[in-house]
Amino acid sequence: MRAYTEIISPKTHYFDFIEPFTPELGGFLPSVRVAYRTWGTLNPQKDNVVLICHALTGAADADTWWEGMFSRGGAFDESTDFIICSNVLGSCYGTTGPISLNPLTGTHYGTDFPLITIRDMVHVQRRLLAALGIDRVKLAVGASLGGMQVLEWGFLYPDVVQALMPMGASGRHSAWCIAQSEAQRQAIYADRDWNDGHYDLTTPPARGLAAARMMAMCSYRSFENFQSRFGREFQHGTTFKAESYLRHQGRKLVERFDANSYITLTKAMDMHDLGRGRGVYEEVLCSLQIPVEILSIISDTLYPKEEQEELARLMPKSRILYLDEPYGHDAFLIDVEKVSRMVRDFLDGRALEAQSAA
Repeated sequence: MRAYTEIISPKTHYFDFIEPFTPELGGFLPSVRVAYRTWGTLNPQKDNVVLICHALTGAADADTWWEGMFSRGGAFDESTDFIICSNVLGSCYGTTGPISLNPLTGTHYGTDFPLITIRDMVHVQRRLLAALGIDRVKLAVGASLGGMQVLEWGFLYPDVVQALMPMGASGRHSAWCIAQSEAQRQAIYADRDWNDGHYDLTTPPARGLAAARMMAMCSYRSFENFQSRFGREFQHGTTFKAESYLRHQGRKLVERFDANSYITLTKAMDMHDLGRGRGVYEEVLCSLQIPVEILSIISDTLYPKEEQEELARLMPKSRILYLDEPYGHDAFLIDVEKVSRMVRDFLDGRALEAQSAA
């Protein structure tokens, strides 16, 4: 049984909640383990906390996948901040998810893992912070799925989080994104090794998951990026460079991610809707009274700028910034120098505001 332990950093910490967890949409988890990483030192006042929320196939190892953001004077400064990132509920990098053993049965959950939402992920994160004695977060920051978590933090725990910085995310998943997710899931379902989700972890539906990743990569980058990077050039023989790139990305994900986790997390993203159960969507956004810095990526075809502009227009204490780069949705992972500066400017500006108000 594969546990992806070779991918999880040895610096990872774990916290086990023995209390049962009931997801928003039903089901039951008798216990939950959370994998998390920290950087820097928690000050005596416990008010220097920066929370990083990771994207779909990310992990708690933010210093690996967002390496350029960690530096003195950068977005995540270990000399001043206490930075924490936990692996989300439903993932396969140490936090309870489909590959975890159900303590009631002794077998891994697989498709018996309950349907979860972004709100469930945030509730688990809040449990972790409370267990660590943290009741104040000066900034929650993240992109894509991470940005959705950031936004939910503002509505679920406005008494804890003091500022939000969502990137490349919407307030509710669009039909366009839902369609992308379903096409990817169908690729996994079509794999002969899928076995209705009851596959042996040593023989996962690799072809389907690889195809799903290749579809996703087409939406994570832009037309301009593919044209300038690959054009119509061949890698070898009659294989185009663009084909070779996608196949490589598919193989890489198969080596490091679980298919049931992929399905669980994409379904959670599809359920993302800040207005669900709270009232009229626009009125809900208008009710948020926390400072929000919204980062919009101009070339993002998955979460177009109009969605971030809607958030900025309706959230009363918000401001929107634009990352005008040709890389598409993944620009937040590529142009880290600019993104890091934006985060640090927001953090420093918020600190000055707090001093002025004191």
